[in-house]
Amino acid sequence: MPLSGKEMLRLYEAHGWKRLRQSGSHVVVGRGTTRETIPLHRELKKGLEAKLLKRIKG
Repeated sequence: MPLSGKEMLRLYEAHGWKRLRQSGSHVVVGRGTTRETIPLHRELKKGLEAKLLKRIKG
């Protein structure tokens, strides 16, 4: 079952990422100079989910 955007955001925050800003249903998180946009949708598509999970520790 795919992760939701809220679950993905919780994972990022648990790995030390900080919430920088939110515009509508998209949250921008950052750690150092790295930024990532997480859509707060019910289900993330599998390609986006894989990309976000790959970058979570980077």
